[in-house]
Amino acid sequence: IRTELTEAGLDAGPATIHAHLMATPTVDTIPSRATIARILTREGLVTAQPKKKPKTALTCFEADLPNGCWQSDVTHYRLLNGDSVDIITWLDDHSRTALHISAHATTTVNTVVSTFTATAKQHGWPAATLTDNGLIYTARFRGGVNRFEKLLRTHDIAQRNGRGDHPQTQGKVERFQQTMKKWLDARPAPQSLSELNTALTDFQTVYNTQRIHSAKKTTPWAAYISAPKDSPSPLPEDTPRFRVDRIDRQGKVSLRYDSRMYSIGVGRTHARTRVVLIVKDRHIIVVDQR
Repeated sequence: IRTELTEAGLDAGPATIHAHLMATPTVDTIPSRATIARILTREGLVTAQPKKKPKTALTCFEADLPNGCWQSDVTHYRLLNGDSVDIITWLDDHSRTALHISAHATTTVNTVVSTFTATAKQHGWPAATLTDNGLIYTARFRGGVNRFEKLLRTHDIAQRNGRGDHPQTQGKVERFQQTMKKWLDARPAPQSLSELNTALTDFQTVYNTQRIHSAKKTTPWAAYISAPKDSPSPLPEDTPRFRVDRIDRQGKVSLRYDSRMYSIGVGRTHARTRVVLIVKDRHIIVVDQR
């Protein structure tokens, strides 16, 4: 079983092997996961990873219900001709269901908005999202608001972002990407985006409905449909944000809004004046910093 799973590019640990034995009617006595682990080690089929932290050293966080939180991330993959493309994923935090996977030549905030909206129309709006701090997900660290953030606010969806240099926050979706790439690498390299997206659709079916997830003891899709879905709750009123800037020689000050940079005319009389911008959605007040 381990050989078959490995050749198919799938995880082949003790939990997965145990699940396959459980599903085999001709097997009368099924060894425990611990016994399977000892057999794999004895036969030299396990590569020791002593530098890995024990699971007890990590704190695992999980949404209480399906759609309680969706994790998203973008990873790179190379086609047969060497071109690098992006693969974006939307993963349900509670069940580990891959709700959406698609490949794109490049990923922009418009890609994030379109894939998120399409996924939400199919599965319902989530209560929250969890992503890294990439500009395609949030612009607040550059003093702005992008289209994705506006969409979340419109639907009362809480936005959560991981801390820099702390990859464990998006651990579920990053671990998923490892499994996905392992499965893709076990097959002939796709020659085009279309071929890659076809392969991703096949992988999504295998991952969601055929592969037992060790953390859930069932398939991700079974875990996703076994409990009521969470939904957004009213968010607190949006608070103003403040930014210190200087009016340029033409009497304008710049502000990023909805993923675009705008120049706001204040007047040449105030050129080079240091100001504070008080911003609440489309309402902006420019105040002399003095």
